[in-house]
Parts: sequence; C-alpha cells; structure tokens
Amino acid sequence: MYQATEEEEKKLILNKYRQIMRHSGVTDPEKKAKIRKAFNFAVEAHKGMRRRSGEPYIMHPLEVALISARDIGLGTKAIISSLIHDVVEDTDYTLKDIELMFGKKIARIIDGLTKISDVFDKTSSLQAENFRKILLTLSDDVRVILIKLADRLHNMRTLQSMPHEKQMKIASETEILYAPMAHRLGLYSIKNELEDLILKYKQPKAYHSIAEKLTESAYQRKKFTARFIQPIKHELLKQGFDFTIAYRDKSISSIWNKMQNKKINFDEIYDLFAVRIILKSEFKTEKVDCWRTYSAITSIYVPKQDRFRDWISVPKSNGYEALHTTVMSKDGKWVEVQIRSTRMNEVAEKGYAAHWKYKDSNKGADGGLDDWMTKIRELLQNPKSDALDFFDEFKLNLYSSEIFAFTPKGEMISLPKGATVLDFAYSIHSEIGNETIGAKINSSLCSINQVINSGDQIEILTSKKQKPKEDWLDIAITARARSQIKAVLKEEKKQYNNLGQMRLKQYFSDIKREYDPKLAKSFQNHLSIASNNDFYYQIATQKISKNDLVDFISQSDSSGWFSSINLFTRFSKSKETNSLAKEIQHQLNNKPESMTLGKNLKNIEHKVADCCKPLPGDDVVGFLAGDGTINIHRTTCKMASSLMATYGKNIVKAKWREEGKLQFLTGLNFTGHDKFGLIREITELLTSQFGINIRSFALQAHDDIFRGNVMLYVQDSKQLDVIIKKLKKIDGIKEVSRL
Repeated sequence: MYQATEEEEKKLILNKYRQIMRHSGVTDPEKKAKIRKAFNFAVEAHKGMRRRSGEPYIMHPLEVALISARDIGLGTKAIISSLIHDVVEDTDYTLKDIELMFGKKIARIIDGLTKISDVFDKTSSLQAENFRKILLTLSDDVRVILIKLADRLHNMRTLQSMPHEKQMKIASETEILYAPMAHRLGLYSIKNELEDLILKYKQPKAYHSIAEKLTESAYQRKKFTARFIQPIKHELLKQGFDFTIAYRDKSISSIWNKMQNKKINFDEIYDLFAVRIILKSEFKTEKVDCWRTYSAITSIYVPKQDRFRDWISVPKSNGYEALHTTVMSKDGKWVEVQIRSTRMNEVAEKGYAAHWKYKDSNKGADGGLDDWMTKIRELLQNPKSDALDFFDEFKLNLYSSEIFAFTPKGEMISLPKGATVLDFAYSIHSEIGNETIGAKINSSLCSINQVINSGDQIEILTSKKQKPKEDWLDIAITARARSQIKAVLKEEKKQYNNLGQMRLKQYFSDIKREYDPKLAKSFQNHLSIASNNDFYYQIATQKISKNDLVDFISQSDSSGWFSSINLFTRFSKSKETNSLAKEIQHQLNNKPESMTLGKNLKNIEHKVADCCKPLPGDDVVGFLAGDGTINIHRTTCKMASSLMATYGKNIVKAKWREEGKLQFLTGLNFTGHDKFGLIREITELLTSQFGINIRSFALQAHDDIFRGNVMLYVQDSKQLDVIIKKLKKIDGIKEVSRL
C-alpha cells in the first residue's frame, strides 16, 4: 500500500514536473511559463484528491504528461493538455474556464479527451456514437488520441489497485481498441507495453512464467549478442558509418502469441530478441546507407530468404520504415536484425508525432496515415452507417498486414493482406464497388472474390445492372467496403419491413396464437438475428417459415420459459448447441455452489458460455445478460473481450470455489506420426495413470500422419494441463491442443 509523508509527496511531484520539462525539449521562456501555469493549475485543482492506490491524484496527469513528452515526443500544447486533462471531468472547472485560461485549441483537445472518458460507461449504442465523435476529433487533431493513449498506458501500469472486474473491463477495452490504435499510429513501444499489461491481467500465469524465463536467460543472451555484433561493428566502422547498435527482447505478449500460434514451448522460440542498427545519416543518403549496411551484414552472416522485409522502398501506412532481415549466427542460431536511420527510428518510436517534425523534409512520410484518416472520415460521415456496425468494422481493421496494388494508371493503393477485387473496387469509389462484376488482374480476367497479391495491377469491370448482394459480405474484408455494402443492403431490406411484419402476424394467426411482440423478439433472438431489418426481410422472403415459428413455440412451451431481449445476441454466431457446454452446465446445475459470484449475487442462474467452455481452474468472468442470467466465460475468450470492452457495467466477478469435486467433459485434438500401438499408449495413459473416463475417441491416419481427438471427463484445467504434457511425451505425438 502507498505510504509517504506530505514532504516526500511534494518532492515527488516536483521531481516529476522537472522530468517532464527535461524531456519536453522546450527552451522558449514563454512556452515554459505556460507549462508551469498548467502544472500549478492542475496541482491546485486536484488538491486533496487521491487515487485508489493512495497516491496523490496529481501524479496521474504528471505521468501522462511525461509519457506524452518522453515516449511520444509531443509539444507544449499536448503537455499542457495532458497536465489538465482530468480537470473538467473531476472538478468544478468548465471547458469555458479552460478556454479563458489556455485558449481555444487546448479547450478543444480537453473536450475530445472528456468525451473519450464517457465512451465505455453508457449504453452500447451511445458508446459507439461517442466513439465516432472521438474519431472525428482524431481526424482533426490526432493529439486527442495520442494523449488518451498516454492516459491509458498509465492506467494500465497502475491497474493492480483496481478490483478484478474493473481490471477485466479496462484490459479488454485496451485489447479491443487502444493497443490496435497505438499499432496503427506507429507507437510500437506503447503498443507492446499495453499488450504485455493486457496479458499480465488476463493471463497472469503465462505472463509471469515468460517474464521469469526471460530474466533467467538474460545473461546468456547478453553474452551471445556481444559475440554476434562484434564483426558487424568492425565492418561498419571500416566502411566509415556513424551508428549505434542496440538489442531488445521481444515483448512478453509477442512471445506468448508465437507459442500459441505455433504450438511450441518457450525453449523452442529462436528469436527472443532483435538487434537494431541505427545509422546517423542525412535524409538524402539514408536509404542507400541502409542498403549498404544490409550488404555488409549479409557478407558476414547468411540471411534467411523468407524473413526479409523491405519497408524502406514502400513504408507502412503508419510511416514505419526499416529493413528487416534474419541471419544465421556463428553459434547456429537465427537472429533478427533491423536497420534504420535516426529519422526512421524516431518515427518508429514516436509514430505520428515524429511525422510533424519531419513533414517539411519528407512530404511523403505521413501520406499513408493521411489516407487512413481519410477512409475513417468517409466511414464516419456516411449517414447510412450504423454506429455499432461501424465500431465493429473499425476494430477489425485496426490491425492489418499490408499489400500494395496498382490501378491501370499506376496509382498505388494500400489494402490489408487478404483483400479481394471487391475491396480494391470500393477503395477507388463506392459506386464503382457497387457495380463491380469482375476485374482484370495483370491482364487476366478474375472474379470479384479473387484475393489480391502485392504488386498486382488491377482494372475493375463494372455494369450498371449490378448491385451489392448479401454474400458480398463474405468476400469483402475492409471496413470501407463492408460498410458501403451494408448501407445498400440495409436500404433495400427496409422496403421489406412492412411485408415481413404482416407475414409474421399471419404466422401467429395461422397457428391460432395471439401476436405477442415479446415472443416475436425472443424468436428473433433464438434465430441469432441482431437486426430487425434482417429479421423481417428473411420472413418477407420466406427464408424464415411458419414451421420455424411453430418449432420455437413448442420448445418454449415445453420449457415454460421465454427469453427476453439479450444484450449480447449480436455476438452470437452459431445456432448449434454445443455438447461440451451442455455437459459442463449440467454439472454446474447439480452443484451451483462450486461457482462464487461477485456483486452479492445469490441464487442467480449462471451458465457456462459455449464459445470457450470454461473448466474449474480457468480464470473466468461473468456477464449479467438481459434475461437476468449470468454467462461464465474464460477471461481469454475473444467474445468475452468484446463484451467486457462494450458492456463493462455488466461484468460480474466469478471464481471457481471448488476444484476436483466434479467431472467435466472436455476434448483434446492431437496430431503426429502414425505408429503401431499408438491408440493403446494413449488410452493406457488416460485410463491407467489418470483414471480418466473416456467418452469418445476418434483417429484417422494417412501417409504416416495421424489426426485424432478424444472427449474425456476431467476434474479441472490443472489436471487437463498435466494430461496434455504427458501426451506430448508419447513418441509420435507432435501437437496436443484443448478443444
């Protein structure tokens, strides 16, 4: 717990202010006076206020200002805004007061920051509308979101003082929105730290395990790196370069993601760190110098051909420029090497803020980000765009690997990896997208669903008779294309609303049942249709029949229960009932006291989510649904992250009280090399060593490779982890993963 005397606190506050001034680089006396005025004002405004940790509240805006100055490289206006960013929200001062004291520009930034604070605290539709307003501010003055990223980073650093459900809410918001935003704005160091902190709170065991292993192996990595860079240093000095060489460990979250994606252990990851060479070069010669450095390195070490990345010839859309290569060291280990100029390194570290500094010397540096903001502005200003749809599409497109394609006239267009002809058409103009029937890619005819490769030259073919179709949403991946398609389909489906409502009422009449709007809404939820337009359209076109309604009512009558409107329906994608979740739920119903719920909720029905099938021992979180039940998810569940970010007030603390007292059905997938007696070894391990009851076992072998799965009853996730480790030790088995 925080403890300090009043005198110690005063020294701490003053030292933090001096750090801010030192990193700000401000030398102009007038600007210094303005920052000092903001500091004094913030100290007085927050006087007597304390954070949950016990420290003076003023430490938070001071830390935010320090991150803004040191880590992002923002200037005087942003530092002032950081220092006073919470004054309007937390004190009696108004925006008018801020404007009178600090001017209109800073008042506008504070207004944008205040709006952001409200985004995740109201109903879902209002959150989305507020989010749109924020991004409109972002497109006008990007400092709003940069300061908010600094604010979020400090909040994540001090998250340990918050209650568990608040930690889950804030970590999920950060995962869904702020970390991808930092990535998109080129703030890689902030993005990496945010992702590490997300992992720390959502999967603490994984985080601490990797952190400990990195600490244990730090000395060996340091010795290895010294040997590796010595010949590079010698060669670059011989060629007359002015440079620095540093190395950095991969972030804990990136190591964890690689372990999960490749299904490997920590010891099997070869690129735990990267070597970075930063050249002090003039702008006119920096590209040539980077290539000369690459040539020098590859004359010493053999490069891995499929690991070369050239982001100098074609920078990323957030301005990132560098050469990346992976080479084989003399010790027989692969090492990633990054080559940048000083300017490129500053852009990589400080993202968009560094573009302002170099804007005049390099006109094209922030062109890609300008294009991205133009696309956002188009989405925001589309009057037909639904707010929640926009929010979802925006989140999906924050992270994206890029490709570059060309129009017939040679204009380069940046698109996410996996983009199709349809995405390319909409990136040119919405009307061209709406009328697309195909394309010529490098002079060859292709369909609208053809995936584009980097470097393709594309001519879009159109027809006035063409119009968007429902299945186009399965083809398009960009936010711009999907929002345009949805807008057209939405307008078209509206025309069927009256017919659909009339036909639904006729269905009720035909089965001699009085029309009930609540029952109709439950029917819509049962079919997992989020939009009323879609619901009535499918009824009008008879995709939903009277028999579907009859089946639903007979099921509801037999259970004696009708579900009310569920806030979380929009996240449900599957209509199928999952047998695993059913079995777990059955066990939970028999012994409901095995789950502890927060918020003093007792005798409330709680059920496990079928998307992630939590077991005793898993870190879990609950959501209070619209029908009054509590849905239990694993904290690592993607659906849970979306729910926690969007419906934060519905979070309920949940924890397994007892482990090992119940038997839960779960499943494992495994692959490997086929051999005689393999099934016997697997079943003996499960039944003899663990006393496990196997429900089903399936295995297929082809060309000496087998794939199989087993459904079995376990006590908790700890027992399952032990079983997985033991199975991996069986000769022939290469991969084992939980269903």
